[in-house]
Amino acid sequence: MIMKTTHYSPSRRRFVKGAAGASALIGIGGVPLTIGAENTPKMKSPEVMRGRHFDLNIGYQAVNFTGSNRIATAINGSVPGPILHWKEGEHITLRVHNHLHHDSSLHWHGMILPSGMDGVPGMSFAGIKPGSYFDYAFQVQQNGTYWYHSHSGFQEQTGVYGAIVIEPANPDPVSYDRDYVVQLSDWSDQRPEDIYSTLKQRGDYYNFKHATVSDLWQDIKNKGIAQSWADRRMWNEMRMSRSDIADVTGYTYTYLMNGNTPEQGWQGLFKRGEKVRLRFINSAAMTIFDVRIPGLKMTVVAADGQNIEPVSVDEFRIGVAETYDVVVEPSDDRAYCVFAQSIDRSGYCRGTLTPNLDWQAEVPAMDYSPLLAHRDMGMAMSGHDMGAGAMQGMDHSGHDMSGMTHNMHMGQHSDMNMQHAMHKMPVEKPAPAGMGSQRKIAHVNTEFGPQVDMRSQSPMDGLSDPGIGLRDHQERYGRRVLRYSDLRNLYQTEDRRDPEREIQLHLTGNMERYMWSMNGIPFADAEPLQFKYGERLRIVLVNDSMMTHPIHMHGVWSELETGDPMHIPKKHTVIVQPGSKISYLVSADAVGRWAYHCHLLYHMPGMMREVHITEQGDLS
Repeated sequence: MIMKTTHYSPSRRRFVKGAAGASALIGIGGVPLTIGAENTPKMKSPEVMRGRHFDLNIGYQAVNFTGSNRIATAINGSVPGPILHWKEGEHITLRVHNHLHHDSSLHWHGMILPSGMDGVPGMSFAGIKPGSYFDYAFQVQQNGTYWYHSHSGFQEQTGVYGAIVIEPANPDPVSYDRDYVVQLSDWSDQRPEDIYSTLKQRGDYYNFKHATVSDLWQDIKNKGIAQSWADRRMWNEMRMSRSDIADVTGYTYTYLMNGNTPEQGWQGLFKRGEKVRLRFINSAAMTIFDVRIPGLKMTVVAADGQNIEPVSVDEFRIGVAETYDVVVEPSDDRAYCVFAQSIDRSGYCRGTLTPNLDWQAEVPAMDYSPLLAHRDMGMAMSGHDMGAGAMQGMDHSGHDMSGMTHNMHMGQHSDMNMQHAMHKMPVEKPAPAGMGSQRKIAHVNTEFGPQVDMRSQSPMDGLSDPGIGLRDHQERYGRRVLRYSDLRNLYQTEDRRDPEREIQLHLTGNMERYMWSMNGIPFADAEPLQFKYGERLRIVLVNDSMMTHPIHMHGVWSELETGDPMHIPKKHTVIVQPGSKISYLVSADAVGRWAYHCHLLYHMPGMMREVHITEQGDLS
């Protein structure tokens, strides 16, 4: 087996090239990206723009991250785009010019604003035509760390994204001396359309970590022959790979930190004793990152832009589209590595916190490559993984894996009928706010068929699970990992009403065919979800797949139920672990048409819904 390692080979030149070619391409001047000596690319940081009125230009940009020249789609000539600084309470206007040959858009991720300003073509507006512009205008109703990106095609993958930092109107509860944005992303020299086409033909194409003979011998040594063979047989029958952690990997991706490759690295200065605020944003298309700074504790002070009670950790997972603010206090005259490794450990990006720009921190080794377990199939008992021995004699038909469901056919219920049935079916009153759903998992007819290769019968609670590849880090490395159950909003819950109803949504797919959906129905065939303006409801997400899905609802907050109803944390994006469930509350306080989807770019075409929040609230 050949493993391509271009994702971190230091011999390759990876940098964004000069501005002249890009200026000619997009018809504007002043691209801020430059390089130093030929073999010593200089660290770059995005332009910072402040004020209340902004001009943003989306256009073509010549780049070279891997040693090969490519054309990106960029904002004001840079990847990432400018860091936008706003102030809570101010009225913001942004004129966005489209210099591309096809439609474009910008979505203000996590912002609470009118639906017409949300920036989703086909829902909130018609998009921005080539050669034209669109004026976004809205009141800033929040503070914290957010980001923006295109919601048109695959432009997010090719560079149309940037950071937003919003200054609070009142004194900031977080104390710090320096403030840095740390924006994580993934880049491929392949066209995103080609990546998607490849995945449709073979879902595991980019996975180069399949089991080998040496892995089998190691399993036999640890578990014995009978258990090892039973384990292998089960995975083979399901036509799934235990190492299928990420759809797109370091085989084609170069991971970037503030637009800098691993060879370049990003740098942030500090003085001894200072408190440094790091605003982490995951603006990758497909990559979930695990972040740590060896030698430094991180105090997490905000999640998705919202202040939380400070939590001290050594490591945290950041899903695609999530943001976390942390404060660190470097106490020595030394450099520290800001290290973000991909969830499948196929690559990383990195930066350096240093008192001297001539100092570089040692880059740590990546952690072991994780493997899926039975608990990731939604087959866990009492929250614990089962060994292969326990699997022997188990009736797998209830799990409806690939090869076991092809004799089943889709039911005749439409998605709206399913939604109506799920609203009416439970007779018991929903559990109190903050405590999560107590109802049984129900699989509806639309989940049965070749478009769904797995259904979780006993999904684990995803709230206290740090995630695959992180579960043993406390005992193995002595590193405390952030969990959703650690999050408590700094302020008391605003809407303390109990939910009036529950909606259970299943995240479904067929990995082999690379088909993604909700409740077995892809976006193109799905009816909108209907919310009544002003209602309080609970969303229960059940992950019927073995992939990790970051789910984002536009327009309203997703209030994560952590068991403390008085301090429910607000999030705009929620990770749903493989074979698990999680619930959150929604106050339907924003009339309009809103997108609701998995934020993995190549899952989004299928795993998406439209949400209608209306005064009438037609729930039929």
